[in-house]
Amino acid sequence: MGRTLIQNATIFTATGQAPFTGDIAVEGNRIASVGPAGKGGAADTVIDATGLFCMPGMTEGHAHLSFENVCATEDLITPTPEAQVFATARGAKALIEAGFTSAYGASEAKLRLAVAVRDEVNAGRIPGPRIRAGGLEISVTGAMGDESREHNPRVGPATIVDGAEEMRRAVRLHCREGIDNIKLDVSGDPFYPSTPGHTTPMTFEEVRVAAETAHAYGRRINAHTRSIDGSKHCVRAGVDGLFHCEYVDEELLDLMEAARDRIFVVPTVGLFAQIMAGEASGHGLSPEVGGYMNIPDLLENSIRTHSELRRRGIRHLIGGDYGFGWSPQGTQGRDLGFFVDYYGYSPAEALVCATRNGGLAMMDSGDLGTLEAGKLADLILVDGDPLADISVLAGPAAIALVMKDGVIQKQSSARAARPAQPALEAAE
Repeated sequence: MGRTLIQNATIFTATGQAPFTGDIAVEGNRIASVGPAGKGGAADTVIDATGLFCMPGMTEGHAHLSFENVCATEDLITPTPEAQVFATARGAKALIEAGFTSAYGASEAKLRLAVAVRDEVNAGRIPGPRIRAGGLEISVTGAMGDESREHNPRVGPATIVDGAEEMRRAVRLHCREGIDNIKLDVSGDPFYPSTPGHTTPMTFEEVRVAAETAHAYGRRINAHTRSIDGSKHCVRAGVDGLFHCEYVDEELLDLMEAARDRIFVVPTVGLFAQIMAGEASGHGLSPEVGGYMNIPDLLENSIRTHSELRRRGIRHLIGGDYGFGWSPQGTQGRDLGFFVDYYGYSPAEALVCATRNGGLAMMDSGDLGTLEAGKLADLILVDGDPLADISVLAGPAAIALVMKDGVIQKQSSARAARPAQPALEAAE
């Protein structure tokens, strides 16, 4: 791949260092050096990034790659597998173009959709981020994901189990089929009226066996958990990633703080914020309907809980539950603004959630998520300053360049064509 030099960028390393104007040299798939402008040395390719903001690539922390304009469970159940593979590939492409060089999988509409797209991305045949593939949600009878009724049995977008041994078998099956991230539906959800968010249908023993089995295969395990008891089950059982986590008590906060070097928490606040702002009204989810679903209470508790988790040093990730009709893939960067507005993060701290924390969730080695010599070369150039206006990362428009694993995935021709600032042009 040779040596690439990115010159004169405003560099945000996500290490706690103040931003500075400088150069980044990339050799092969790794960062060779990060330093002051003019000190990057010779290169085969030179990118003039004057006026651009350079930062690590972002991680979508709760990816549903196969969700494309979903408005009801039927949109996940009824399409053919063949059609949904293409939807998943489009989701992956939208993420990489929006500056997300990694996707930490939650669940998909069918078991192997993300596995198939992950393998094609890794082979270089289609564009997309690094993918930790999610499979189907694993739930229990009568809980979120169980779409059957006694008079109308049918298969929904979940694997339904009851008891520890059925759980063990389901997790083993997911691992056999190449899933990287196992997901459990531990608590209820406002979209399932018979099991609202504060309920906990899954037992501790089922959660414990799932975590034990996933870890035996070297996989990560994550959980949809809104309830106090559900989140306690997850922390005590060794679950890696906790999605949502609106309801807490002091004991749960203390448990999470004690596990803060092990767990990741993904608030997935965008869905609720968008519903209450009226953005989903055209799809039947007006703020009034959201009120009937108890979403204002969930949002209020989310603000309270995650503000406290921020103060306690819990590692938050951004993203989650995008891919609905009102929240298309590629707009996950909106969560950065929600983190600032709702949870009290500074823009720089929110960027760390999207970059350094995401990199640690993707791989234990610490090779990802910061701009430092020796790290994997996943980075983006932004035409704007996210520290001054975090909304520039809310979609793909301001993403001028995306590099993943040392290879340029996206390059803005409009930016390169500016005669006064020939940024992003390779040196001859």
